[in-house]
Amino acid sequence: MNNNSDDKQFAPATQRNREYILDILLQVLPLTGTVLEIASGTGEHAVFFAPHLKSRKWLPSDPNPISRDSITAWSQKLKGDYLYAPLDINAQLPVWPVETEKITDSPITAIVNINMIHISPWSACLGLMAGAGRILPPHGILYLYGPYKQNGQHTAPSNAAFDESLQLQNPEWGVRDLEDVVKVAQSEGLILQQVYQMPANNLSVVFKHG
Repeated sequence: MNNNSDDKQFAPATQRNREYILDILLQVLPLTGTVLEIASGTGEHAVFFAPHLKSRKWLPSDPNPISRDSITAWSQKLKGDYLYAPLDINAQLPVWPVETEKITDSPITAIVNINMIHISPWSACLGLMAGAGRILPPHGILYLYGPYKQNGQHTAPSNAAFDESLQLQNPEWGVRDLEDVVKVAQSEGLILQQVYQMPANNLSVVFKHG
């Protein structure tokens, strides 16, 4: 793998939302253990969050090799041992590598998923919930961030326009109804704890494993 800084990918939204997301993570994450991030994308969130959550370890993952190279490139500047190398995890698969391999030196106590559910098929949401149900211990936390419909309605005109643009790119994509996501989570033993209003008409949604 080429770990050159040229591998770095950039997502402008991470610069805008990372401080707000960190505020919520500091409130809701368990104080110890490993935080597994599903669909880490560029890795910019991972390298920002990990140093601020040092009593925990951060384990990024992404099924896209370009994204994993970007995560590795971004992580080169970090000196601590609180950020693991990225894993190849496809949330839709019935078994994830963390279930079959000894990867971390502390148990996974939380799963974080930012801006994936609407930019992926519904099967990715189903897989995410199933994986969280299998992996998280009792009282483990699943944190989601992104735009959602509520009661079948968009929460802002900008979200409606975004939803339309997503479905034009891929008919399987789109802004999900929060109630549908909560129902799937409940079927996997994940109980809704809190919904936080975030900037730019996004939500932070926190579940606890029963």
